[in-house]
Amino acid sequence: MSVTFSSNRPDPDPLLVDIADYVLHKELASEEAYNTARLCLMDTLGCGLLALRYPECAKLLSPLVPGTVVPNGARVPGTSTATDPVTAAFQIGCMIRWLDYNDTWLAAEWGHPSDNLGGILAAADYISRKNRAEGKAPLAMREVLTAMIKAHEIQGILALENSFNRVGLDHVLLVKIASTAVVAQLLGGSKDEIVNAVSHAWLDGHALRTYRHAPNTGSRKSWAAGDATSRAVWLAMMALRGEMGYPSVLSAPGWGFQDVLFKGKPVVQARPFDSYVMEHILFKISFPAEFHGQTAVEAAIRLHPHVKDRIDEIAAIELTTHESAIRIIDKRGPLHNPADRDHCLQYMVAVGMLHGELTADHYEDAAASDPRIDKLRDKMRTIEDPRYSKEYLDAGKRSIANAIQVFFTDGSSTGKVEVEYPIGHRRRREEGIPLLVSKFEENLRTRFPAKQAGQIAALCLDQEALERIEVDQFVDLFVI
Repeated sequence: MSVTFSSNRPDPDPLLVDIADYVLHKELASEEAYNTARLCLMDTLGCGLLALRYPECAKLLSPLVPGTVVPNGARVPGTSTATDPVTAAFQIGCMIRWLDYNDTWLAAEWGHPSDNLGGILAAADYISRKNRAEGKAPLAMREVLTAMIKAHEIQGILALENSFNRVGLDHVLLVKIASTAVVAQLLGGSKDEIVNAVSHAWLDGHALRTYRHAPNTGSRKSWAAGDATSRAVWLAMMALRGEMGYPSVLSAPGWGFQDVLFKGKPVVQARPFDSYVMEHILFKISFPAEFHGQTAVEAAIRLHPHVKDRIDEIAAIELTTHESAIRIIDKRGPLHNPADRDHCLQYMVAVGMLHGELTADHYEDAAASDPRIDKLRDKMRTIEDPRYSKEYLDAGKRSIANAIQVFFTDGSSTGKVEVEYPIGHRRRREEGIPLLVSKFEENLRTRFPAKQAGQIAALCLDQEALERIEVDQFVDLFVI
């Protein structure tokens, strides 16, 4: 039996229109969102600067074609690179995601909305330099913060009830969607052009999650978001050149995203776009641990004084956690590289218990050669607590709970140490912000002389001054 499809061009899918209307017309009134966006900007750039210490990241920032000169090129913070905005977006995206150490959003889908900063900052810097060369006004950093809030919102709201990971697709799909929308707006796109650009983002090939999971876990997970946000810049620029869009890219029977890649389910928008996600974003402040394990590491570090002198007496370790952690980071067997280790709940807990801290260096081969780590891993048992899993998805709580209890060979045990909310959670903002600022200042000092680091920190701590400064002038502060 044959099926006949209508060739009548449909109206755009409502979600495409809602995204375009939001980025074009929504006036944001939340002071909390702008303050949080400033903190997010600081933390994201700081984590990127820290990542430049690692050769495997730094090698991705070298030009594909040495000697290329790009007039009015976008700058890559922490380097002397000036390049086209697509390449700059990739390089900035690689830096900021490499150590998996800045913001996170957890829902039916997971992800890191700060990944969008790669495309946002590269495009805004390029636009500002081009405008200045043409005698026009550059963009102000207020516009970058606005784009960050809106990109966070698009990615985060679409993550609330759409689980792309359950069909094997990686969460950077949402980075591509969000970055495409806000970059098209920054470039001056009309509503139709933004709709067209976003349709291309949905139409694009999408990354499989296999590089995040055993037995294939690897370093692509650290540059996948750079790839997505840079692709978004390219798609936005194509749309503004007049490239046509595909209005029913989501809903087309048989050929649309929903039927081909989402098992026929509709992609749903759980709530209207505003500034909810930025206000509730989670920061990684204390250690570079995959976010589902952040509270487990905090619990492990609390246990460190009680177990550090009794490591050989440990008989068993019970890890109580939530369903998402079991699905993503519960790993047995050998771990092959840093990317494998930083997505292993047991590895992170073992390091925290042994050393009373967890840093990016603990994922490298030298630290991983400590035989005590795998001995402890072998003694760990993970258990799901249904309450933890339920409250992880509760919009009023969004907890990321973990608990640890250690049992010794003489029959004694530690108490059960439970941590429900990580220090980067909105419920712990007052406690977390001073630590986030200190983390930013320390990261600046890994790349810049004291005077330059101090100038950057002083500006970023002043909300009004940061919002006023022009984008190219801001980025120039980060050039070495």
